[in-house]
Amino acid sequence: MSIARVTEISASSETSFEDAVKKGVKRANETLRNVKGAWIKEQSVDCDAGQITSYRVNMMVTFVLDD
Repeated sequence: MSIARVTEISASSETSFEDAVKKGVKRANETLRNVKGAWIKEQSVDCDAGQITSYRVNMMVTFVLDD
């Protein structure tokens, strides 16, 4: 039987929401073992002078605990 845990992380990108998700999952995988998926909880943007300067996602990352 596997037991999973979920942790919330935040990631940002100057390019897109998709890039922020990729960066977040990649970084989570460097610290957590057995990352199995992510659920995007929130998306937001930072703006300056009417232009988007960065894209941000808050995600719930699921990983399986070692036996």
